Amino acid sequence: MVVKQAVVDRFLEICRQRKIKPNELANLAGVTPSTVYSMLDERRKDISIVTIKKLCDGLEITLGEFFSTAEFDALEQELK
Repeated sequence: MVVKQAVVDRFLEICRQRKIKPNELANLAGVTPSTVYSMLDERRKDISIVTIKKLCDGLEITLGEFFSTAEFDALEQELK
């Protein structure tokens, strides 16, 4: 798994746990719904750390809490 997919999966997991939809996540974070849907788009390769931070702020979690999962620890290097 690449880091972008791990980020998307993590946001989707948190949304499921909190029973919120992507539009609600956007509203909580103060970003446009298109920002969230763009992140979810498989064709997009990257997500900015600023966007991740805004979404985490909207969810009232730290970046440390967001990235502190076994999935992120198990990621392989992106350099090829």
